[in-house]
Parts: sequence; C-alpha cells; structure tokens
Amino acid sequence: MRTQEYKHNRMLLRFTKMHGLGNDFVVIDGVSQEVEMTPDLARRLGDRRFGIGCDQILLVEPPTRHDVDFRYRIFNQDGSEVEQCGNGARCFAKFVRDRHLTGKSDIRVETATGIITLHVQRNNLIEVNMGVPVLEPAQIPFQAETKAIRYPIEALGQQLTISAVSMGNPHAVLVVDDVNSAPVDSLGPALECHQRFPKRVNVGFMQIVSRHEINLRVYERGAGETLACGTGACAAVVAGQLQDLIDSPVTVNLPGGSLKIQWSGEDHPVIMTGNATTVFHGRIRI
Repeated sequence: MRTQEYKHNRMLLRFTKMHGLGNDFVVIDGVSQEVEMTPDLARRLGDRRFGIGCDQILLVEPPTRHDVDFRYRIFNQDGSEVEQCGNGARCFAKFVRDRHLTGKSDIRVETATGIITLHVQRNNLIEVNMGVPVLEPAQIPFQAETKAIRYPIEALGQQLTISAVSMGNPHAVLVVDDVNSAPVDSLGPALECHQRFPKRVNVGFMQIVSRHEINLRVYERGAGETLACGTGACAAVVAGQLQDLIDSPVTVNLPGGSLKIQWSGEDHPVIMTGNATTVFHGRIRI
C-alpha cells in the first residue's frame, strides 16, 4: 500500500506561479524533487487552457560547477529551450530565497550562455547583472557583413532599420514613433523568423520619451507579445544609447510595468533592477 501511495505521489509536480511585470512563469524546483523537463512537458505546463499557463517555464537545478549556486534553464510555452530571460532571472532569485534553497543576497547562477549575478536588495527589488551585450553579428547570431549600429532589413515588403543585440539571446530593436500604434502583431512574427536570424529573434518596438525614458513592446520568440521582457529592455537601452538617443540610467516602460536599466557603454555589463511577484503555489499531475 505504501509503495502504491509513493508511486502515486511521485506523479505530482510541485510548482510556483510567478510574474515579473506581468511576464508570467511556472517555476519548478529541480533541486529537491526529480524533474525531467521535455519539450512536450513544457508545452503541457505552458498551455493556458489545458495546463497551468505561462509565457515560460523556469527550472531550478543544482549547479554543474563549484563557483555558482544554481543552474537555471528556461523553456518557452512552445517547448523550445532558450538561453536567457531577464524577468525570469528576478523571479528565480525571489523563488530560491522564498523556498529556502539559499539565504544569500548575492546569487551566482549558471545559464546556457554563461554566469549571471543576482542581488536581492533590502527593499526586495532585485538587481541583475545581465552581462556584457554582444554586438558582433556572428555571435548574436545575425547575418551581416560587418558590425554596425543600425542594419537595413526587409520584411513584409517594407524596408526597415533595426539594431541587433544579444543579451544572451538575440534581439532586433526598431525605433517607432508610438508603441501603441506599432505593428507588433504583423512585424513581430515576420522578423522573429527572418532568415537573417538563424536562431530566430525577439523583436522590440521602442519609443523615445526622453533622454532617460523609453516605452517598449516586445514580441518574444516562441511566446508572442508579452507584458514585459527583461532582456528586451536591456537590448533596447543598448540600442538606444549606441544611437545617441538616450542616456543611462533609463526607465523602460513596458505594458506590465517599469524597469530601471543602467549601461556604461561597450565592454560594460547591463544592470537591470525590478521586482518579482509570487502568485500561488500548486501541484500538477504529470
């Protein structure tokens, strides 16, 4: 009887629903419970009608190297695994502290593209060192003959100008007059799968408000438009500063709320500060 009960309970997966400015996540503790995340399971968890529902699934795992505290994996709701997520990183930091997986205020985390450092401030805002932005086309990756601040590109029969930046994941940033009327629903998916971005791309639509403030909407690869995108906010600030449109620090207003982004220029890391919110804890049978 006990064996049957144990097997029955093993089918229940503990999770926490969280969001960063409305960009929502299913966060799973893979340290104290066994989890084998697959594309199919990620799709089932992310489905808003038949699963829990989220933009992305965050998996907390033990580190594979001695100089970090955790390993961190990210899956889109379409099942694809991606390299980085700024809003997810803040939720990650709150999760591991709230679940008593660590008591540290400074947390080093292993991701698919390197190490990021998270700092939980006394006011519970979370500061994330997102690393140095990548601007070399081949490393983004983006097909271009030479590195530039702006690139011409054609999509939907239009000649556009974009900036291309990697924050551990690829971003295309367009400057628009008004984010409310920007063609996010049409240009977003057209650029996401553009042949010049071999690993697809996140697409940011940036409106300049002042030298220290922008409005931003982001169409995320594998998820569509989200209420907020942390790496998208970082990429937009990098693109805006390189074009001499804005100055650090920058308040980035997204549909779900605002982030503070600081960048001191090339060869320096981007620092993102914002909050993270826990919605509920639960268990789901898998």
